[in-house]
Amino acid sequence: MDTPYYRPRRLRRTEALRSMVRETRLSPVDFIYPLFVCPGKNVRKEIGSMPGNFNLSVDLLVEECRAVQALGIPAVLLFGLPPEKDEVGSDAYAEHGIVQQAVRAIKAALPSLLVITDLCLCEYTSHGHCGQLRDGDVANDETLKLLAKAAVAQAKAGADIIAPSDMMDGRVRAIRQALDAVHFENISILSYAAKYASGFYGPFREAADSAPKFGDRRSYQMDPANQREAIREVTLDIEEGADIIMVKPAMPYLDVVYRVKTEFDLPVAAYQVSGEYSALVAAHRNGWLERDRTILESLTCIKRAGADMIITYFAKDAAVLLR
Repeated sequence: MDTPYYRPRRLRRTEALRSMVRETRLSPVDFIYPLFVCPGKNVRKEIGSMPGNFNLSVDLLVEECRAVQALGIPAVLLFGLPPEKDEVGSDAYAEHGIVQQAVRAIKAALPSLLVITDLCLCEYTSHGHCGQLRDGDVANDETLKLLAKAAVAQAKAGADIIAPSDMMDGRVRAIRQALDAVHFENISILSYAAKYASGFYGPFREAADSAPKFGDRRSYQMDPANQREAIREVTLDIEEGADIIMVKPAMPYLDVVYRVKTEFDLPVAAYQVSGEYSALVAAHRNGWLERDRTILESLTCIKRAGADMIITYFAKDAAVLLR
């Protein structure tokens, strides 16, 4: 019997060997940590469907950001829970809206921490949809005007990157033009370019109190069955001025992450969303999966598929594990 000429197991024999030939390496600098800011003082309310994550008032949010930066994580992504909601999501673009308050406080305390602001109206509207309604549906072009106002308000507050997640047609162009018109041409846009109408968003809707009061978001978020459409969406957003493009969710859409990365010469972000996080946490708590191993494996797979940056609720946990 002939012996194998090449034995791949030779390079798997010890951890030192495996590490030396490892193709994909994780680092805390790969992560963006999502945070939820709410009104009040000294508020730290755990999100029931996302254990280990909290709705935080601005004062405690700043302290959380200190811990994030100390772990070597370069950026946070902010979502806001306003004190009041209305039909047109006014708090999203108010000068003293909840996210604008948070941005000012973070940048005053931690100027080198990158602050990314999610830009959508669903958290701010009384009906829970991502824009202004007309005849029971989201009016695309009217919503663009509100998104542009919110982008300028976030930039004025000190946001480093604006991240539109609404999936309105033409929103990147509208935001880019609005920012440039008031001399914020250096503010980057991280576009949720391929955002799918996913069932993995459920826990987030509790966290951000953003569930729609009627219907769903399938008329503006992407059909999970489509891949070619994602390429069209990404192409449009790049043409309109996006600086970074995102695929959301991450793990169920690694094929899309890979294709976007191979077809476009722009940084790619992937969002490991709330349902991905909560499913793993539930399995960890039931003893069904190894916690540390599956946290790092899931993030490694997202990076291996092509993500240059990963938005994940595991950012702090993973940064500790990578020390």
